[in-house]
Amino acid sequence: MLTLTDMAIQKVKSIMEERGEQGGLRIAVVGGGCSGFQYQMSLDREPSSDDQVIDMNGLKIFVDSRSLLYLNGTQVDYVDGLTGSGFKFENPNTKGSCGCGESFYV
Repeated sequence: MLTLTDMAIQKVKSIMEERGEQGGLRIAVVGGGCSGFQYQMSLDREPSSDDQVIDMNGLKIFVDSRSLLYLNGTQVDYVDGLTGSGFKFENPNTKGSCGCGESFYV
């Protein structure tokens, strides 16, 4: 199961409200990067036919069935610190990542 921390949920809701978006957050694993896979997040109006829809505190999260295999057990957090801010993925399925941390392999 994929989970988001309260901080991540609140940040996504805030972004959606600022943009006047309806729908939910799409999280996917796509090919690319120097290690093979990358995380992708986007806002989407509605789920696709093969999506699993997860409701977390009123936020709908859309994940396609292929990506869900790579994301099982993953926690997404939002961090805001001195070195920058952004979403952070803690994925127990990864075997490693590239030097910059933008891509991973399993």
